[in-house]
Amino acid sequence: MKESPILRQEILVCKVGQNDAIVIFRNGSIITTRVSNDNARSARANILIIDEARLVDKNTLNTVLRKFLATPRHPKFLDRPEYANLQEQYQERNKEIYMSSAYFKSSELYEKAKSYTVNFFDETKKYFICGIPYQVSIKEGLLMRSQVEDERSEADYNEILDQMEMECLWFGDTDGGLFKFNDLNQIRRLKNALYPLNFYNESIPVPKVSFQNKRILSVDIALMASNKSKKNDATAIYINDALRATDVTYQANFVFGQTFEGKTTDEVGLIVMRYFYEYQCTDLVLDTAGSGLGVYDFIIKDQYDPETGKVYKALTAKNNQEMAERCKVKDANKVVWSVKANTAFNNEIAILLRNGIKNGRINFLIQEIGIDEILAKNYKPYKRLLPKQQDEIKMSYAETTMAVYELIKLKHFVKNGQISVVEPSGFRKDRYSSIAYNFWCMRQLELELKPKNNGVDSLLNKLTIRRGTYGKKLI
Repeated sequence: MKESPILRQEILVCKVGQNDAIVIFRNGSIITTRVSNDNARSARANILIIDEARLVDKNTLNTVLRKFLATPRHPKFLDRPEYANLQEQYQERNKEIYMSSAYFKSSELYEKAKSYTVNFFDETKKYFICGIPYQVSIKEGLLMRSQVEDERSEADYNEILDQMEMECLWFGDTDGGLFKFNDLNQIRRLKNALYPLNFYNESIPVPKVSFQNKRILSVDIALMASNKSKKNDATAIYINDALRATDVTYQANFVFGQTFEGKTTDEVGLIVMRYFYEYQCTDLVLDTAGSGLGVYDFIIKDQYDPETGKVYKALTAKNNQEMAERCKVKDANKVVWSVKANTAFNNEIAILLRNGIKNGRINFLIQEIGIDEILAKNYKPYKRLLPKQQDEIKMSYAETTMAVYELIKLKHFVKNGQISVVEPSGFRKDRYSSIAYNFWCMRQLELELKPKNNGVDSLLNKLTIRRGTYGKKLI
């Protein structure tokens, strides 16, 4: 438009904004946008373009968006008598166009893509489908080959995401996988996340935890950074806002996630203490074997944080006497659930997490794509932030997506009745471990809610009877 005076002359109105995007031509044609939800009802169109179609709900698509295509385009010249016999020849059928990266084979869009492929080869129907992988962009000069190669060499490169986004390859659940995409996708219900600490202040404080709820911090520790030749695990931190559901149960809500690599033991320990106290957590769970032991030895002492200027009180184990005795600070906060990732424990957390996901006892954050409106509503300064800062706010949503990709890629095998979860070569399971630790911890807290059973003797003591002497009746 900027380079074409003739095109500019044909345009009456042109607005391209986040909330108001419309182009009106002098001949009456219109290009406009609608958000894909129920509020879009009553709009009309001759050509419907669904962008990021994989994210559009099937019910919204069929009951709202496709109803835009009510009346076919009707040029006014066809109303003139001399063109009455050309009605059928010039009648234009409405069109619907779906644009999207590939996604999971269990998604609704994959089923639509399969049906389009079948109809594409039926000469009696008017369907078309194609895939345009990244090689086309390189050929047309829209993408540099070196850029693709560099991105694929990065430590956090995700093969699954890249195949779907860049190569038009649909991804299915892994054979032998313990977790299924459909199950995970259905629990992505949470809209509100905990933000990074630097986005909170006196006027926007960290949300508090009510006395009957729990806020659980879990850590899977890895200290070595990845490089081009080797992909190491990362330290994964998750926070679960466990809300009291019944007298003896909680509902898990994973509202924060973060991973980082190459930190020293003390650096990880300080981050753990900072997050525990600043996010007002009630419980902390970490593997105290291997690298985790060094982090545990750091947090069992009072520590000064130069970033916040605060001194954090020592944290110590509450479920392991031997680990608790390592702490020499008498008034240390007994909040640490010390776990040892042996075969039996790994079997237990795998079963617990799988059942928790299938039974809907776990909620994850929704997808980060399209989250801007929600964030702008819930976090008032959001629209004034720089793009990089907005990406930081979205961190936990993106981490949840990465956790889903990681979970469905995991494989498992059973040996001696015990389940072992393993990651394929080149992939990780650090997010899985942290989430599984966290949910296990919540289940232990549920056990504390259950009434204590003191045995038969306790029940007998409450009955209004007494033992009689020999030869006398019981009263």
